Amino acid sequence: MHRRWLFLSAAAVLIVASLTAVLLTGRKSEARDTAATPAASRHASAPAATTSPSASADATAVSPKPSAKATERKPSASATTASAKPTATTAAQPASGSAPLAGRIRPGVTYQGVATFYDADGSGACLYDAGGDVMTGAMNTADYEGSKACGAYVVVSAANGASITVRITNECPGDCAPGQIDLSAQAFAKLAAPSAGRIPITWKLASPSGLGPLSIRYKTGSTQYWCGIQVIGHRNPLARLEVSSGGVWRSLKREDYNYFLSEDGAGCGGAIRITDIYGQQLTVNGIAVRPNVVQPTKVQFAAH
Repeated sequence: MHRRWLFLSAAAVLIVASLTAVLLTGRKSEARDTAATPAASRHASAPAATTSPSASADATAVSPKPSAKATERKPSASATTASAKPTATTAAQPASGSAPLAGRIRPGVTYQGVATFYDADGSGACLYDAGGDVMTGAMNTADYEGSKACGAYVVVSAANGASITVRITNECPGDCAPGQIDLSAQAFAKLAAPSAGRIPITWKLASPSGLGPLSIRYKTGSTQYWCGIQVIGHRNPLARLEVSSGGVWRSLKREDYNYFLSEDGAGCGGAIRITDIYGQQLTVNGIAVRPNVVQPTKVQFAAH
């Protein structure tokens, strides 16, 4: 009886050991299967993450916008042909050491572009009056620079050697590329036949001799409580206009329609100090607030 009990105990131990081995083998196999299964297959129902295309993909899929230099201006109605359009200079140029207050248009720098033409009478975005001087031009928006180009004189030269000095009185927006000047029809005719429509040009800032004193005009609606001040006939481009208020000089903001505004009336009717891009300063006294009246002075900037 004792031997039989020993035999049954030994058999039970063997059975338990066999079952344990089988279970361990199954778990190891399951663990191997789990480790070998990629995460993607375990989460196949999850939405894939959206990634932005690379820069090279964008360049392939989207056509780049044309640069300002590629923009063409429609010729005037009288133009029948168009010459090849040269590359316009758009990079900033180093400032002349003698003109520390210059903006985009700087003395001593020759700019490249094209000339077109339109029927001009001297008026335009700069709000000068129409007049007999039709040797004028409309500057492209970039070089117009928020009216900083207003009143500037530039010498425009064509490839055939002809040149003409014009005064900037207008802005040529939209279809005029940097470097381009839309001349009066009369000025364009000094450079080429109107049938050319558009021609390659170079141009540079001028400081012409033979000019009389400059003038001051208060804007329509100006009073001692609000005023706009315009300078007319200045030899060199303007950099600042200040008014005397409370014993100190106060600089006025220049609007894109070429008036310097004193919105609270400070300095309206008082002394005016004008500075050109070369740093020259002129002080004008005795200019009363007389709206829309051109009042001559006795001063003018020196030529450069």
